Amino acid sequence: MPVPPPPTPDPAQPPRRRAPGRPTAVRRPVADGTASAADATRALPPTPGREPAGGADRAGYSATTYGRPARRRPERAAAQAPGREQRLAELRRPDPREDARGHDRGERPARRPAPGGGAPSGPPPRPPRGRRSAAQRRRRTLLVLVLVAALAVAYPLALGWRGWSAVRQVAATSTGERPAATPGTTYLIVGSDSRDGMSEEEIAQYSAGGDDILGRRTDTIMLLHVPESGPSALISIPRDSYVPIPGHGSSKINAAFSLGGAPLLTQTVEEVSGLRVDHYVETGFAGFARIVDAVGGVEMCPAQAVQDVRAGLDIPAGCQSMDGATALGYARYRYSDPLGDLGRANRQRELLAAIVARASSPLTLLNPFRAFPLASAGGGAVTVDEGAGVGDVLRFATGMRSATGADGISMTVPVADTNYRTSSGSAVKWDTERALEMFGDLERDDTEALRSLSGA
Repeated sequence: MPVPPPPTPDPAQPPRRRAPGRPTAVRRPVADGTASAADATRALPPTPGREPAGGADRAGYSATTYGRPARRRPERAAAQAPGREQRLAELRRPDPREDARGHDRGERPARRPAPGGGAPSGPPPRPPRGRRSAAQRRRRTLLVLVLVAALAVAYPLALGWRGWSAVRQVAATSTGERPAATPGTTYLIVGSDSRDGMSEEEIAQYSAGGDDILGRRTDTIMLLHVPESGPSALISIPRDSYVPIPGHGSSKINAAFSLGGAPLLTQTVEEVSGLRVDHYVETGFAGFARIVDAVGGVEMCPAQAVQDVRAGLDIPAGCQSMDGATALGYARYRYSDPLGDLGRANRQRELLAAIVARASSPLTLLNPFRAFPLASAGGGAVTVDEGAGVGDVLRFATGMRSATGADGISMTVPVADTNYRTSSGSAVKWDTERALEMFGDLERDDTEALRSLSGA
């Protein structure tokens, strides 16, 4: 039978609008030419938000499509909104892309602002690597300079304190009428043969035994003059010099030390020379040997082999390194020396020059394992007058270095006779005229004029 025509729309009624997203029903013809809405309508997925009405739909199936049931996908539950802690964690989490860009440029990623407009979270930003490296280099350089300056001040002070704390002081000022003060500084240096404080082993080691073991005598008498300007002068006074001793007549000058100690010896030197002795420095047998050992020994070059039983010396000719005991015997012996007391005075000045050179070398002073033992041994080996201070001892050390150096002056008081017969036995007689000229140059602080007398 023929299909009836569709109904004519009513002009007074507005057309019905299809809901957005709602599928249009498709009508299919049936075999007999009629259309059934119940079995010919294919329902597409329902509009979101609208529940299907059929029982099959509620069971999870949609209307049949081409006669087959279709499984409807269950709708996913809406994602839950992130909580506050999750948002904070995401804000604090660094962005890998920003990290990569920042590390490539040597920069640290910028801090993220905290939620709510608070202070930025995360570690503080770092400056670029170039600026940071320059600032670190400047800080390191400044720190090194500060440490070097501190060491440059502290090291000499500690070294000086170590030496000065071991120095002993005695009364050595003359008790008589003294000469007027003279320019420069004059030190009286005495080498004593006192065995005080020496053990039996040290007495045997240094060959310091014998009949004269008791008492105090002097084997070395020197004057060190440090001028205000010009070279320093180291002058030996032979121990057998025949001079007047205040209150005891004329005798060998070393008798003054035996009779009245340091004060009488100082008075004798002042009266015979006309110079004012500013400071007194004394060392003994053991102290001298310990100083030599502390500097690691000294090199001496005797022209001939020496065998001296009294000094305990047996050495070959030629240059050799001497320890403390050998150097002490080398400075003491005189009976096997053709020049006698004058030859001994020359060797003593040579030994002092070698000791000062080793003690003042940078290898010794900059090595604390050598410098501090040397300061301790040197301080313990030295006795000074009561009026001496640290500055006077330092001036003495620099003066010794100058006098024993290439530009210094090293000499002996001019001598006229080395075998002068006196009531005290064979003595040394000075060349009076030249000796007075030498002492006059020292009194005027003119050490350059001494070169004509010393032959330097």
